[in-house]
Amino acid sequence: MVKFLRMTLFALLFSITFGVSSLAFGYHLAGFTLFVRWILFFGAAWLVAVWQRWNWFAYIGVAFNLLVAALGLWLLNFSPGWMFAGAIGGLLAFDLTFFWQRVRFIDSDVERRGLESRHLLRISLLAILATTFASLAMLVKRQFTFEWGIVWIVILVLGPILIIYWLRNRS
Repeated sequence: MVKFLRMTLFALLFSITFGVSSLAFGYHLAGFTLFVRWILFFGAAWLVAVWQRWNWFAYIGVAFNLLVAALGLWLLNFSPGWMFAGAIGGLLAFDLTFFWQRVRFIDSDVERRGLESRHLLRISLLAILATTFASLAMLVKRQFTFEWGIVWIVILVLGPILIIYWLRNRS
């Protein structure tokens, strides 16, 4: 049972880290260093909440990520890519928190494996579509940065490697 949940747990921790880091980097680029510290502190608290299995904290986490992203995007006119990435990370972490809790109680390994792979595929496609939308918004606003290009390169290189690794270890 534990072997199959590793990918979901990894995706959950990565979503929290990526979302919070994206928000912090977006605020850092705009010079709001005080907010960066609070965003990183909150991200660390969310990771501790996952470790302690405080599932209720996911509601606070998604609200925080969405609020900080909305503040940066609409009120402070920050780069849309980093704000969208932060919001997407928070939404994925929220979804994966409750999915991870639910899938642990399925008895059949085959059923659990199938449910996990379909769910991760669905949310991965949604994340790619949302990231593409954010990139298009950055291009339209002429705010596409070198750092955002690096994020895309990392996604394009690590994404297929992780999928191949995961599919090989499933059998």
